[in-house]
Amino acid sequence: MEEKLPKIYSKKAILGFSIFMSTIFGGVLLYQNLIDINKKKEAYTVLGISIAITILTGVIVNIPENPSTSLSYICGLGGGFLLAYYFMPKYFPNEEQYPTKAIWKPLIIAVIIAAIILALIIYGISVENG
Repeated sequence: MEEKLPKIYSKKAILGFSIFMSTIFGGVLLYQNLIDINKKKEAYTVLGISIAITILTGVIVNIPENPSTSLSYICGLGGGFLLAYYFMPKYFPNEEQYPTKAIWKPLIIAVIIAAIILALIIYGISVENG
């Protein structure tokens, strides 16, 4: 009898979330994939690396006098490539055999988090100028 493989988030999903949200979002998707195949130690390692890359991105983006969002996307691309094209093949060498999870749940969560952050920024600016 053939073992049924769990559903996982795809390389493209991990890369996309890393670029457009942050590396930590892509890292959480890969973390979930690893938890689903009972690789807890590796999952925490990947999560730690994605948190470190996200912090490093924050530092790099804020180095210039006028921070640029393009720097954020470039760092997200780098972090996403590391997650999707180094860690995914390392832990999922036969990734194409796994069924893929839909991205709706993490997408909705990401949009809610982004909306909350945006609302807090707008509120902070209005209080500052009020």
